[in-house]
Amino acid sequence: ELHALNSDEIHMIQGLRAGRESTYAQLFETYYSLLSVFALRYVNDLETAKEIVQDLFVHIYEQRNSLLISTSLKSYLFQSVRNRCLNHLKQKKTREIHLDQLRSEAGDGDDPEALYNETELEYRIFQIVSDLPARCKQVFWMSRVEGTKNSDIAASLNISIRTVETQISKALKILRRKLD
Repeated sequence: ELHALNSDEIHMIQGLRAGRESTYAQLFETYYSLLSVFALRYVNDLETAKEIVQDLFVHIYEQRNSLLISTSLKSYLFQSVRNRCLNHLKQKKTREIHLDQLRSEAGDGDDPEALYNETELEYRIFQIVSDLPARCKQVFWMSRVEGTKNSDIAASLNISIRTVETQISKALKILRRKLD
């Protein structure tokens, strides 16, 4: 079974059930940032993504005595975050729009390893982007994340379209270099 629990995960789940703070801290340290970036894919807002992941960790802590995990721990965490994101979207009445988008993107939604690798890459990209110089980061974020047109970015930041293109090009060069 590909997604079966390995001995580290069994040990971690036992530690969680026993209420060991160190195990809980290790779980948080290992998965919090990664799961937040994963949640961001669904909710498009970093604060909301972090809240959803924090709520999951609170839930795990509160339910630690009766924690039932039959798949791998990683799989359990990603599925839980995904379900919580979908519930959040449902509550916001935007679920249908997002579900269509997610269905087309998540053909591999049942493969936690693929989701994990993809999310890890997104997390690395996210880290690199957050380290870009301020103006470069702002322009790149508006262009690639928010989908703003170059002419609109130029107008809103009071810079030339050429400067916008240069900043995007600079960001992409840095990303390629750091991801190679």
